[in-house]
Parts: sequence; C-alpha cells; structure tokens
Amino acid sequence: MSDAEDSHNQRLARNLNELLQELRVAQAGVQILFGFLLSIVFTERYEEVDDYVRTTHFITVLFTTAATALLTAPASWHRVLFRHGRREKIIGVANKLAVSGLVCLAVAITGTVLLIGEMVLGGWGAIVLGVVAALAFSTLWVFLPLRERIRADRTPLDHHDSDGTPSEQQADLGR
Repeated sequence: MSDAEDSHNQRLARNLNELLQELRVAQAGVQILFGFLLSIVFTERYEEVDDYVRTTHFITVLFTTAATALLTAPASWHRVLFRHGRREKIIGVANKLAVSGLVCLAVAITGTVLLIGEMVLGGWGAIVLGVVAALAFSTLWVFLPLRERIRADRTPLDHHDSDGTPSEQQADLGR
C-alpha cells in the first residue's frame, strides 16, 4: 500500500471513529427521551388529557422513534460492512443518517418541551416554549454550523486537507 493510500485509510478510520463517538452522545439522549415519552402513557394524568396533547405526544414519540433508528443505523452499517473495504461508503451514509437523526431528535425534543409546557403552563405559554426550543435547535444545530461552513468554503482550499478539515498549519494558527 502506498503512503497516500495509507494516509487516506487513516483519515477514513479517524473520520469513522469521530462520527461513531458523536453518535454515542446523541444515542444516549434519544434513548432517555424515548423512555420518558413511553412512561407518560402509564400515568394517571394521561387519562385526563385532551386530543391535542395525545396527538402531540404521539407525533413526538414517532419522531423519537425515527431519531433512534437513524442515529443507531450507522453502527449497524459499520458492523455489517466491517472489513469489506466499504469504510468510505459507511461514512457517507452514516453522515446522512446522523444529520437526519439529529433533525428528528430536535423535533422530538421540541415536541417534548411543548408537551411539558402544555401540562405546566397551557395555551400560549406552551406554544412560546415550543417555538423557543425550535428556534434554539435551528440556530445551534443548523444555522450557525451552516454559516461556518459557508465561511469555510470561501477560505482558500490550500488551508484545508482533502477531507475538509483545517490543515495542521491552519490548525496551529487557530491556537
């Protein structure tokens, strides 16, 4: 194997390991949320809620289910394709699954905030809390990273490695 191939394989291994580490954080959160949402239906107060709360709860459970499936799928892809020379494909698919899973997770958490707001405050107070949660996730998870990505795309390519990460020289400048 040439040095270039070895370097490419090392970068792919590093990218895959970083992605799987990031997903472990998200998976723990989505699993806790899923358990919380499932337990709600077994409370006495759930019998008294109206159709709006039941529908919001059910939609939130569905988004949490989707987030769970999407955020755990990359681990399955890795296991099934392990040692089959498909690391680059796994990373590409896993990245798309992770982003989709995070979108579903943001919707699920927003729905959970809306549900809790409805139980505690009711009416417009709950809606305001839901909107604030949606804006927070949109800003922190989508708009700010996209803004940074656009800025990075405007930076000359000689400051980035082929995988888009800042070169060591550029990283040293950021310290």
